[in-house]
Amino acid sequence: MAPDRFPTAVRLRALGQQAQARVYRTAGRTTRRGRLTGRAAVLALTVCALVVALAYPTRQYIAQRSQIAQQRGQAQQARQKVEQLREEKARWADPLYVRARAREQLHYVMPGETGYVMTGTSADGSGSADAAGSAANRPWYDNLWDGVNAADARH
Repeated sequence: MAPDRFPTAVRLRALGQQAQARVYRTAGRTTRRGRLTGRAAVLALTVCALVVALAYPTRQYIAQRSQIAQQRGQAQQARQKVEQLREEKARWADPLYVRARAREQLHYVMPGETGYVMTGTSADGSGSADAAGSAANRPWYDNLWDGVNAADARH
């Protein structure tokens, strides 16, 4: 047998140091992995909290933007309606327009003119003598009121 170059105590100490180094390396990896897992969990929790915190305001923002667009559309329609009403008001300010409407709808005649009522045909040309005959025999205010009621029924 060959003599050992190192005594047993030295060899055991070296083996112990090697084993200790392996244990520390393994423990170091585990420790690092544990820190990364903990960091990842904190990061994931933070991201989830941000998503939850921002979800409701984002949804409200989108809903408000659609309401704003809808309100702008309604405002545009209202502006168009106002413009139409202004034009109609301007037409009614013209005495010739008022006179033409009174002649057409109320069957007014100017002083010195002779008014004629055609019997046997209606105002719309459908040939219904009953409608034209009954309208001609009634006072003008009844015809006016019937016209108002008919216009109201259409709208």
